[in-house]
Amino acid sequence: MDIQALAQEIPVEGEYSLEGIDFITSGEQYLTFLLETEQYAVDILCVEEIRSWERPTKIPNAPSYVKGVINMRGVIVPIVDLRLKFGIGEANYDETTVVIVLKYESAEQGRTIGFVVDAVSDVLNAEENEIKNAPAFGGIIPHHYVNGLVNVGEGVVTLLNVEALQQIEAHTIG
Repeated sequence: MDIQALAQEIPVEGEYSLEGIDFITSGEQYLTFLLETEQYAVDILCVEEIRSWERPTKIPNAPSYVKGVINMRGVIVPIVDLRLKFGIGEANYDETTVVIVLKYESAEQGRTIGFVVDAVSDVLNAEENEIKNAPAFGGIIPHHYVNGLVNVGEGVVTLLNVEALQQIEAHTIG
């Protein structure tokens, strides 16, 4: 095998176009998941990893939606059940239950939190003009958690605000 001949076959940057590759998009990409029968999505760039459900170590006096913490390669990661946080039915943990670990970096700090969801669905490509504002009237999910809505087929996917999800509200013992 001639290494020089192989080197000649390597394309030079810009020499070939990547036409026909459908995973490259000018829009944003979102990881979609299920909570009960509804689809939600988060910015895929914030997804650190997707893990199967494992029972976390409980934290005394934590809010009921904080299931505990896990050790992820030396990092202590709080685990929040989104069904409980949003008041969507009962939390059931089965073989499709997963934890989506999200990392959000702001100017002040970076935070990594795992969110328990019923199942991961797909990756959604959404152009900016396809994202509609969430209606201002009430709903199950508080308005500040919602970045927008996207029509997908006959359904609607709710885009969640990762920065808002990273906030764990103050909890009083009582």
